[in-house]
Amino acid sequence: MSIRTSLARPAALIAALAAGLALQTTETNAAPIETALVAGGCFWCVEADFEKVNGVQEVVSGFAGGTVANPTYKQVTGGGTGHYEVAEIRYDPDVVSYAQLMQLFFRSVDPTDAGGQFCDRGESYRTAIFADGPEERQIAEQAKAAAQAELGQQIVTPVLEDAPFYAADSYHQDYYKSEDLILTRFGPRSKASAYKLYRNACGRDDRVRALWGNDAPFVGSSS
Repeated sequence: MSIRTSLARPAALIAALAAGLALQTTETNAAPIETALVAGGCFWCVEADFEKVNGVQEVVSGFAGGTVANPTYKQVTGGGTGHYEVAEIRYDPDVVSYAQLMQLFFRSVDPTDAGGQFCDRGESYRTAIFADGPEERQIAEQAKAAAQAELGQQIVTPVLEDAPFYAADSYHQDYYKSEDLILTRFGPRSKASAYKLYRNACGRDDRVRALWGNDAPFVGSSS
């Protein structure tokens, strides 16, 4: 992965990538699959967003950044583990670059909020990027600086050292598109239906749209 000395203009980049959001690649490529590890609040939402990006093979929901090995969802959301809810984005670098993923990431969250994301509050819902080595760190810091300049507000999302990734249990994987039935306060619903209700009620898309306007790449595409 080469270090980009300058970032593409965000609006132009996002417009180009948005054209391929629904065109998930199924071709076998020679380049090995790489990973990007980010925390963007509810991992269901990050998974739903980034699995629509052309070149992303899979997104796995999980945890990273804390002190407890193999934590459970209940442990992490209960607090005290130091873990973030994270998404491991597995992507083909011949189709989409780490720099492009970082630009999309900042514009898919509220990076000005240090206390969580949207209706989800607490340490496990904070935003962060876990950089695997100096090249990823430099790219992530460049993307952060560009996003801050565009937004005109302080971005509090930290770029952290890489950390062990612990996948969440199967219940939380592909939640946004699962037809498995669960019991909600509205009665039995599929996970996919419950996810849409949650995302809308939490105000995620409204806040991202208010911050980023036309540069919000996923608003309207995943809810």
